[in-house]
Amino acid sequence: MIGVIYLGSNPQSEERLKYLPGRQVKFTSSYLEAAEMCKAHKAYDHFVIFFEKSVQAEDVTAITFLRQNCDGLYIILLTAELDDDERNIYQHCGINDTLDIHSSVTVLSKKLQFICDREDILFDTKITKKRVLQFKIPFWKRAFDIVFSLLAIIILSPIMIITAIAIKMESKGPAMFKSKRVGTNYQIFDFLKFRSMYTDAEKRLKELSKAGNQYANQQEQDNRVITSPLGAEAEKEMEAKGVESEMMISDEEVMLIGDDFVVAESDFSKQKEEDINNAFVKIENDPRVTKVGRIIRKYSIDELPQLFNILKGDMSVVGNRPLPLYEAEKLTADTSIDRFMAPAGLTGLWQVEERGKGGTMSADERKLLDIKYGQTYSFTLDMKILFKTIFAFVQKDNV
Repeated sequence: MIGVIYLGSNPQSEERLKYLPGRQVKFTSSYLEAAEMCKAHKAYDHFVIFFEKSVQAEDVTAITFLRQNCDGLYIILLTAELDDDERNIYQHCGINDTLDIHSSVTVLSKKLQFICDREDILFDTKITKKRVLQFKIPFWKRAFDIVFSLLAIIILSPIMIITAIAIKMESKGPAMFKSKRVGTNYQIFDFLKFRSMYTDAEKRLKELSKAGNQYANQQEQDNRVITSPLGAEAEKEMEAKGVESEMMISDEEVMLIGDDFVVAESDFSKQKEEDINNAFVKIENDPRVTKVGRIIRKYSIDELPQLFNILKGDMSVVGNRPLPLYEAEKLTADTSIDRFMAPAGLTGLWQVEERGKGGTMSADERKLLDIKYGQTYSFTLDMKILFKTIFAFVQKDNV
């Protein structure tokens, strides 16, 4: 939101600025007072200052002071014609624009509207960044995370040591698995787990996910891109037989044309929606999992290294599970962003409310639970989720 200040003592300019439609202009003849106005009015993100030209040396002092002491200013010099030297001096000290001193109310209003329409690109990026929606973890939650993770690491260290030894004895590779995950505010970090799969597991993910993804639609859709309604030869043959093609596209259908494809807009939108809905990948009876891996997964021992992520501040004890990059990149639509404007966590609402039921869960159900937690989380809710986690950590389904 933009505030408007007139800095000068010209009665004619003041009179015109009083009639700016939809604007309440503040008037002052002191640059010190103008600076105080900018700092005092927290309701405005930025200010436009109509600066009446006066004695050059005094103007330079005033403009330089405003630039040094106020953020988010757009200064318009109200002046008669300037010579090249004057123009360079005023631009150097911080003027953004100039208007004729006799400009009408209409001209002044159009200039102001032009600035308002381009607020995000005309003002200092330091101010613009403050307007970006970001989640900040509350002090009580961060303090609990530090205390909980430290105590848990000390108490569970024997189990973690034994697990690391067992993993190394069964298969080659490191005992700890590190992957890039996306957490709060779409921040990417190194997510720690005990390795429960063979070392070439990720290479086989694409092939396996097509066959057994728990979150994929049960009825497989034919998503081939339409490169033409029908081949020319096929169309002639159909016409000769007097048969109408079911693949013919009506004249009213909007077509999207790429370098190597042509597809109906409705088909493209449908395919994009299916990709978003199937963002979460989970495979039943995964053959990539080792014998030790099945045990530590069943009892959630593979998650214990995330206590170090919590201690570091990458995530919280309770929150929405951080997602792999290939899953998170599909959840950037407006309906999904809210799940990332919340704490990332070791356990969360969907684990205790859905996984404990022993049934499968759709991607939409999981996203709704993640968003619900972000909107309603509290110390009491976190404690309830932790208590339920104790009874839900032994998984009935082998996933």
